[in-house]
Amino acid sequence: MKKLLVAIMLFALPALAFAQDPVKWEFTSKKVSATEYEVIAKATIDGGWHLYAQEAGEGPVPTSFKFAKNPLVTPKGKVTESGKLHKAFDKNFNSELKYYENTVSFIQKVTVKGKAVTKVKGSVEFMVCDDHQCLPPTEVEFAVNVGGK
Repeated sequence: MKKLLVAIMLFALPALAFAQDPVKWEFTSKKVSATEYEVIAKATIDGGWHLYAQEAGEGPVPTSFKFAKNPLVTPKGKVTESGKLHKAFDKNFNSELKYYENTVSFIQKVTVKGKAVTKVKGSVEFMVCDDHQCLPPTEVEFAVNVGGK
């Protein structure tokens, strides 16, 4: 019985390593005028890990956003980044890369038509690495309320 338990634990450990999620996402909106909102995706990154910028450099999968079409919502400009941007040469990718540690917010301004509450839906794809490994790219879906009073 003990051998079976040890064998199960040995097979479970690699699965648990892949189950780690070093980035926690929080999606919110902020009203900036009568018809304009900021849709904010805040990433909190575990110590020792880094999340790549939208313009990361050659090699890793950059952070990117996809927004679902909504006839009541019009994006205004591109997604901007707010955080301490790091630039460093990465020997694994043989490239200078741009990334964030600890926290970063990605902000998309949108204009809302009408006065009804609606949702901005979409997904964010991202990749994180530490000094020894990179996790496969991950996609997280989101939905944020905008509009109304």
